[in-house]
Amino acid sequence: MTDHSGLEAELRGAVRGEVGFDTTSRALVTMDASNYRRVPAGVVAPRDADDVAAVLEVCRARSVPVVARGGGTSIAGQATGTGVVLDFTRHMNGLLELDTATRTAVVQPGLVLDRLQEAAAPHGLRFGPDPSTHSRCTLGGMIGNNSCGSHSVAWGTTADSVRELSVVTARGRRLRLGRDWAGAPDGLRELAEGELARLRTGFPELPRRISGYALDALLPEKGADVARSFCGSEGTLGILTEAVVQLVQAPHARALAVLAYGDESAAAEAAAALLPLGPLTVEGMAADLVRAPAGLPKGGAWLFVETGGESAGEARARAEDIVRAADVTDSLVVTDPAAQRSLWRIREDASGTATRMPDGSEAWPGWEDCAVPPARLGAYLRDFRALLASHALRGTPYGHFGDGCIHVRIDFDLLTEAGIGRFRRFSEELADLVVEHGGSLSGEHGDGQARAELLPRMYGAETVRLFERVKAVWDPDDLLNPGMLVRPAPLDANLRFSVLPAKPVDVAFGYPADEGDFRAAVRRCVGVAKCRTTTASGPAVMCPSFRATGEEEHSTRGRARLLHEMLAGDLVTDGWHSTEVRDALDLCLSCKGCRSDCPVGVDMATYKAEFLHHHYAGRRRPAAHLTMGRLPQWLRWIAATRTAPLLNALASTGPLARFGKRLGGIAAERGIPRLATRTFTGWWRGRQPAEGGGGKLVVLWPDTFTEHLSPSVGRAAVRVLEAAGLRVALPPALLPRGGRIGGGTGGSGTGGGRTRSAAALLTARRARVCCGLTYLSTGQLDRARTILRRTLDLMEPVLRAGAPVVVLEPSCAAALRTDLPELLHEDPRAARLASAVVTFAEALERHAPHWTPPAVDRPVAGQTHCHQHAVLGDTADRRLREAAGLTGELSGGCCGLAGNFGFEKGHFEVSRACAEEQLLPAVRAASEQTVLLADGFSCRTQLEQLAGVRGRHLAEVLAQALDQETGGSE
Repeated sequence: MTDHSGLEAELRGAVRGEVGFDTTSRALVTMDASNYRRVPAGVVAPRDADDVAAVLEVCRARSVPVVARGGGTSIAGQATGTGVVLDFTRHMNGLLELDTATRTAVVQPGLVLDRLQEAAAPHGLRFGPDPSTHSRCTLGGMIGNNSCGSHSVAWGTTADSVRELSVVTARGRRLRLGRDWAGAPDGLRELAEGELARLRTGFPELPRRISGYALDALLPEKGADVARSFCGSEGTLGILTEAVVQLVQAPHARALAVLAYGDESAAAEAAAALLPLGPLTVEGMAADLVRAPAGLPKGGAWLFVETGGESAGEARARAEDIVRAADVTDSLVVTDPAAQRSLWRIREDASGTATRMPDGSEAWPGWEDCAVPPARLGAYLRDFRALLASHALRGTPYGHFGDGCIHVRIDFDLLTEAGIGRFRRFSEELADLVVEHGGSLSGEHGDGQARAELLPRMYGAETVRLFERVKAVWDPDDLLNPGMLVRPAPLDANLRFSVLPAKPVDVAFGYPADEGDFRAAVRRCVGVAKCRTTTASGPAVMCPSFRATGEEEHSTRGRARLLHEMLAGDLVTDGWHSTEVRDALDLCLSCKGCRSDCPVGVDMATYKAEFLHHHYAGRRRPAAHLTMGRLPQWLRWIAATRTAPLLNALASTGPLARFGKRLGGIAAERGIPRLATRTFTGWWRGRQPAEGGGGKLVVLWPDTFTEHLSPSVGRAAVRVLEAAGLRVALPPALLPRGGRIGGGTGGSGTGGGRTRSAAALLTARRARVCCGLTYLSTGQLDRARTILRRTLDLMEPVLRAGAPVVVLEPSCAAALRTDLPELLHEDPRAARLASAVVTFAEALERHAPHWTPPAVDRPVAGQTHCHQHAVLGDTADRRLREAAGLTGELSGGCCGLAGNFGFEKGHFEVSRACAEEQLLPAVRAASEQTVLLADGFSCRTQLEQLAGVRGRHLAEVLAQALDQETGGSE
């Protein structure tokens, strides 16, 4: 490994921003959203233009390359490098000025697009271009790539919105670029004026020509616009430090026409004809990209055509004009903003969804965004599909049909020599096909390494040599992002998969979606960075720790990058024992939000459990793993010894509580929850059986939290389930000394043990079912397996009876639904139990469909449990709340306590920050009449400890309403 200590020391002495040459800092930026990987020497987060100039001076003296990086969502490899990477998102991320009179904004390169949009929106303004990554892409990255987005048919590319740019050249000159040769480096004007004929004839007229340098912008008839010519240069000409951008007037109202066609070629051929009607967008996608139609009109492909107007009626009228003008098989016009957002989410998530084929196999970028004249798009797509077939490849095209720009991920084999050879041959042939149709190799995301090698096929050798001469004028030392655009690296070099192990690694979980291969699971993260959003929207959860810290290593993508480098082994060198990976995973709340919110289904909670399992194998574990990780064991012991009152008293005694928390690895800021003096099953054994009992049998799962900490939730659930006519039982609690019980439905739960032999009953031992959640979250997977196998032994009579298993605690239900079958993937009983699990609301909806809940008729506030959102779904809960007259929406995000996470030492501040994002503000804004719903014990505890209020499980709310109706009390 090269020694960069001298470079690091010199940079630390020269800049005020952070300098990171440690393993974690470098590992986080080895990749962008492309197929490529380069290991940098280090990362600098400059505070201002002076820092940028200082970095360039140091690196020029040492001949070290410099790469500018924004959100790291580039798809062609241009945001990776082997020298020093400049991270503008940490400090140079401000909106410096917003002038509503001139409709301009002054921005720094690290400003995320959505932050600009939020600031402009109250003035009726917006930035025109809006890539699908708008929640995390930066203005600097957009300028570097000349990004476009779905509204480019109305508002053009980023270059169309740029007025002035402040840049620092590789040799330290500070230039202010604009029209009429403003800011041009010495020699650029002379070079361009000597090539006027080539500039006028060598650049195809396309709405989405992004490939190469935009040298035709230097023509006198185009205003000799140096700023515009700089756009799309991918950080190879200078380092952007500030930009003046033009804003546009946002329409007061919008409507969305969704037009259905038989196939994508029909949709593509129709798109160009709609442009004269002045739509804001003309987006296209085919049925093979949509896993579930989700309310789309019937068809094999769709155009999403947005219209604007001064009023909702005017916008709708324009959308209906679009429908009448289009030859469609079916159509839909949507004016409700929420419904529009839901439909647009399908399109925006396509950049991640497309990375998996319908059968789950992998697909990759590389030919992500080529563009042809819109009128030729239908013919091009037919030829493109034929070329795919000739190479036995599959892809799912979608994109900006109105601009002739197509996005596609293709199932290249980038792991074997033969597959990489096919990747090269296909790329060369597709480049020729694009050129035949008069197109551009890149229509949005830039050339990078993926396509720059093929630019001579589009422009010819002489124009490419002109590009090289222009690069030499701006950057004579070839310091800035070398290997991009000119003198490019081969398109099949530096592939990020080549460093992964040749054989699968031994793992505990089954990874069924990745054929049991942990390497494939880690490869899932393609870098689209939806986890880097700085505000949670709607019900979304991912990624609360990133939003709390703002640090890449605490994003889902950052953790996936570190796991990738752990497997690669050349940067993170100590494998499962890596402290870098451990520290990045330490603030993962295991909320499972990424499992549902990540477009490619990364499941960092599972990866964390897997890592901790290996990391601590044969090693001393943290105290929190032994206390909270084994919580069910300790709580059963406390219940058996009847010492809950004593422990409650000790926990309320200051010095003893502080000592106990320090000993147990518990945050000093946390209160210790009170233990129930009577467990739920203790109450169950002493209750009078309900009369009637002729309804459907349901088995109520006595999870650890309901059993020992919130038995009132269990009692309430029994009250409601029986009121709905269901027959409630608990799981069996007797297990023979030798293992499985041979038959029957026995134990105190499902009533009887009539088929058990007397000998079996005499030798049986009492046991409890457990989902293993606390063992799973702390990576104690061997112990979790033992507990889950015992649980399956106990549950065999229930499984044979086919009874639904009602689980009240969402995190426990999620563990049984997902972790159980993935950890015990070889045991068919695991899948059977997982499929039997239902939530409280699902049990009522499915098995007591004619029951009417009591009328509560009050507003609600609170939070949908993150595991409910990510794994279980809350549709049945919404319907149950509506039927009971509980109005309003629950907030999204994560409460921040997340089981043991928020109790662990060192996690309190992050835990509180997560709660402050959505949950606590929603509760503070609630009226006195509002019902505070929180189905998870962690959520209720967080509310009690941080807000001083009591949240209730939905079962408790309904049980109270039943008692009020009948005048009784449970």
